[in-house]
Amino acid sequence: MKAFNHYVIVDKIKETKKVSGLILTESLNEDVRYLKGKVISVGNMVELIEKGNIVYYDKHAGHGIEFNDKFYFVIKASDIVLVD
Repeated sequence: MKAFNHYVIVDKIKETKKVSGLILTESLNEDVRYLKGKVISVGNMVELIEKGNIVYYDKHAGHGIEFNDKFYFVIKASDIVLVD
């Protein structure tokens, strides 16, 4: 699977947090605007982002795609706001 042009394929990282013994899932944190993901593939026109980078992107960005029984997100590089 290879991204083209200004697109990036991201594997969403699901985060859970423990607070006083309670496990909080991401669904309880709906006020957060950005999601965290690992870059799987980078299009040929994308600069400064590489495969394997951890990125934060707008939660309303792009669309999902299933490939080899795994779910990924295809987003535009412009929707990425931070590279970790």
